[in-house]
Amino acid sequence: MRFMVIVKADKSSEAGILPDKKILGEMGKFNEELAKAGVMLAGEGLQPSSKGARVKFDGAKKTVTDGPFAETKELIAGFWLWQVKSMDEAIEWVRRIPNPTGDEGEVEIRQVFEADDFGSELSPELRKQQERLRSQAAARQ
Repeated sequence: MRFMVIVKADKSSEAGILPDKKILGEMGKFNEELAKAGVMLAGEGLQPSSKGARVKFDGAKKTVTDGPFAETKELIAGFWLWQVKSMDEAIEWVRRIPNPTGDEGEVEIRQVFEADDFGSELSPELRKQQERLRSQAAARQ
């Protein structure tokens, strides 16, 4: 099972304040543990929303809004993509994440859809396309 582990933004991350050397060291050590255990598929920190944009869809109309965005609680500061056996295992790993600010924070865990979750709606042609695209993306890394 794959899970996206979403690190929620806070005032500091939205202000562009980077973690200090101590936090970066702790996070690097944790990422090493994830990698050695074969859990981590990807992981990145994100720039503040002031450097981002949103695109709203309304039928065929698309509206672009430049950041920053007001609701910090809804924003993402970073993420991991993990391969684990269960939600319980993902939770156990999340409990080991070093607190990036030392203050109050939040991490959300969401299971990623797999091809089999779509049943017959994912035709053999679409399944082959998905596999081909994943292979291409993996080759670029």
